[in-house]
Amino acid sequence: MNTPAEIRNIFGANLSVLSKDYESVTALALELGINRTQFNRYLSGESFPRPDVLARICDFFKVDARILLEPLVTEESESSYSSLAPFVNDYFVSGRRRLPEDVFPSGFYKFSRRSFIEPDLFIIGLVFVFREDQNTFLKGYETSTAVRMQSLPTTREVREFRGIILQQEEGIAIIASRKRAMTSSFNYLHRVASFDNNFWVGYITRTVPESPVDLRVTRLVYEYIPQNTSSVLQAARAKGFYTIDQLAPFHRRLLRPDVQFA
Repeated sequence: MNTPAEIRNIFGANLSVLSKDYESVTALALELGINRTQFNRYLSGESFPRPDVLARICDFFKVDARILLEPLVTEESESSYSSLAPFVNDYFVSGRRRLPEDVFPSGFYKFSRRSFIEPDLFIIGLVFVFREDQNTFLKGYETSTAVRMQSLPTTREVREFRGIILQQEEGIAIIASRKRAMTSSFNYLHRVASFDNNFWVGYITRTVPESPVDLRVTRLVYEYIPQNTSSVLQAARAKGFYTIDQLAPFHRRLLRPDVQFA
């Protein structure tokens, strides 16, 4: 979970990128209806705007809640995701590359699963799904608690994971990894009936050696949350470890904690 200081810094950096095409900060602040001194505090990461002011900024620059949680994508970073290696393109992405939005929409998802580290607990997390060059990608951060329990540094670089999403015959597959392939996982999801048609269920496997005691595969639930600032912030703050009784009822129902995975 990003700390308030991290969110302020990310927002300030993104606001600086969005403001660079304007000749004067004073004129921009005036156009936004924000005091110049306060606007400079946003830029420096010293302060964070009220929800109504944040909504005004997002509307003005035509951006969404990603401005809070991740750096804006630049042309340089976009080009780095243009394709996979030619040897596997025809097997992983060609023909499957254009994963339709109605099959798996872009945006923020809340997920839940049993913890691999503490099997009596469950993890709630947040990921962002986006599209570039006709490919579909995923990005998220492990909680600081989770990496600390593995005796790893809690830096953003260590906690960040990214993945590619592939359309399958009856669902989607996600191959995700931390930087430099420190750890990887395979995820499979298929849509399930729900009131808002916004739930997927499946499983996640982790790349570790076989063990008679360690958990290597468990059920996984994805929920497409409302794509507005308050909902995304609420989901970001909720990241962490929980008992099964603390999970939302529909997540608990789909995870079926009392039924052995098969």
